[in-house]
Amino acid sequence: MNVVRTLNNWRKFRQTVTELDRMSPRELEDLGIERHNIRRFARTANGL
Repeated sequence: MNVVRTLNNWRKFRQTVTELDRMSPRELEDLGIERHNIRRFARTANGL
């Protein structure tokens, strides 16, 4: 069960990073996220 949960969390992390990477600087600013913090934000948001 932990393996499945870990894989699902990793998939969500990658999806979050991909979606945030596609955003413009203005969109990221509106969310309060700096581009260099995308991975940190995605880790926190997805429980990694």
